[in-house]
Amino acid sequence: MNLTLKRTPGLFLVGFMGSGKSTIGRALAGQLGWPFVDLDDDIEATALAPITRIFAEQGEDEFRRIESAALRARLDQVRAGRPLVVALGGGAFVQPRNQELLRGNGISLWLDCPLDCIERRIAGQTHRPLARDPEAFRRLFENRRNAYAQADYTVPVADDDPQVTVRRILEIPGLF
Repeated sequence: MNLTLKRTPGLFLVGFMGSGKSTIGRALAGQLGWPFVDLDDDIEATALAPITRIFAEQGEDEFRRIESAALRARLDQVRAGRPLVVALGGGAFVQPRNQELLRGNGISLWLDCPLDCIERRIAGQTHRPLARDPEAFRRLFENRRNAYAQADYTVPVADDDPQVTVRRILEIPGLF
C-alpha cells in the first residue's frame, strides 16, 4: 500500500462538475469498505443552505472559505487514521490553499472526463451555478484542467459505468 495512504487513509476525488466524483466515490468506498463523504453535502450542512443559495447570497469567495473549512475538518479525520473517500466539488482542488492542504495527506485522484460526456451528463440540471452559460462553462473546463493535473493520479473516465472507473483506481500500481 502507498505509504501516504497508509499514514493518512484518504482518497480525494477531484475533477470537473459532472465527472462522476460522487457516483464513483460511493462505488469506490463500497469496494474498500470505507465511508464516503461528499464535501458539497458537508458545505450545505454547515451553511444550512444549498450551494446555489450560498453562491447567490454570499458569493463565491465565501463559498470557497466554507469549502476549505469543510475540507480541513475531513482532513483532520483522515490524519487521525479514519479512512475516507471524499468527493470534492469541481472548484475545490483549483484553489491553491486546498491543494496545499491535501499535499501529503491522503491521495488525490483526478477523474479526467471528456467535456462532451460532462455536457451530456449535466444537460438540464439547474443546481450548478457555474454551468448556466455554455461558453463560460467550456472555458472553465479548459482553465481548470491544469489544476486538476496536479493531483497525485489521473484516472480516465471514458465510461458511464462507475465500476469501470473504480476498477481503474483499484488497479493503480502501488496504491493499494
